[in-house]
Amino acid sequence: MSGRDLFCQPRRTRRGAALTLVFAGVLVAGAATGSFPESGHPAPKAAPGPVGNATRHETVRRAAAEAMADGKSPTEAAERAVSRSGDRWGAVYSEGEYQEFQEALDGRYTGVGLWARRERDGRIEVTRVQPGSPAAAAGVRVGDRLRSVDGRRVDGRPVTEVLSLLRGDAKDAAAGTAVTLGLARGTRAWTETLHRARLSTDSVTERRLPGGVTVVRIAAFTKGAAGAVRAALRDAPADAGVVLDLRGNSGGLVTEAVHTASAFLDGGLVATYDVDGAQRALHADAGGDTDRPLVALVDGGTMSAAELLTGALQDRGRAVVIGSRTFGKGSVQMPTTLPDGSVAELTVGHYRTPSGRSVDGRGITPDLEAGPEALRRAETVLTGLGDPS
Repeated sequence: MSGRDLFCQPRRTRRGAALTLVFAGVLVAGAATGSFPESGHPAPKAAPGPVGNATRHETVRRAAAEAMADGKSPTEAAERAVSRSGDRWGAVYSEGEYQEFQEALDGRYTGVGLWARRERDGRIEVTRVQPGSPAAAAGVRVGDRLRSVDGRRVDGRPVTEVLSLLRGDAKDAAAGTAVTLGLARGTRAWTETLHRARLSTDSVTERRLPGGVTVVRIAAFTKGAAGAVRAALRDAPADAGVVLDLRGNSGGLVTEAVHTASAFLDGGLVATYDVDGAQRALHADAGGDTDRPLVALVDGGTMSAAELLTGALQDRGRAVVIGSRTFGKGSVQMPTTLPDGSVAELTVGHYRTPSGRSVDGRGITPDLEAGPEALRRAETVLTGLGDPS
């Protein structure tokens, strides 16, 4: 599983409540989040009446209000209520955290500029360093091992928890605050103190392979990602295929994922989702490029909105999917504002691919299994998909 310090969800441990990644169905905030749509598609609404999900929202609101009236922490009370609800993806955010995550989805975040993944032996390895970031200025390189954050060993920890430490979520760390990293490169081990900064994301990048294939990597579906993908397609050679690299993509705005699907589809269904039993649908816009050979690369870090896109391209026969099984995060959350301004997210439904497949807990199985050689296999497949003339 991989990620970066942009979409790092806080993992609170107050009174035993541990918050994990959220695929949010509406205004979302956090790692692996998907935001049902800001425009063009109706946002999910809770069904009226004493429905199970609506009842859970009310239970959390009531717990927070009672705690506030008693002079206790509404946030902690809400966390306990969410934990008792059994909602695997339920979460509670402070007002500041929620605002910060929304800013991240707008393409801004506070961090040090590191992407990382956990290897099979539990080690945390740096997979990308954002140019111009504090990490880049300190000389951190791809392939370096991250051993500790502020003295806390990170081997074996979930990568999202490690990235939360980098961001300083537990302390609501602001730009300018210091964080000390324990690093290793080969036989060398050292510590480096960095200062967090306000950074702009570069969620879509492109590069051209020697044979003309264009690789478009989408690290997360931040605002404007779909437009950047379309720009990359306009720049790509007309007679060459495209690799859509979604490995390690922890999600983002579902609106952007749907608009990205529109770049490759000529209208039609992208996904369906339910909210308290009411079925909704997301559709692509007409006029996408349906002729260019396309391969999508995925792995265990491909999550939520990225899985929604992958499922649509696979089910619609538009792309060959190569890599390893995706994470399996396909639930829909809705936010509730609590009396102190904090926000609770609770699961209200799940989404399905165009063919009706459920993603939650299952993930998406690629058409071709591949590991480190996934990109090479993609080039081979694109050669076969191209126009033989």
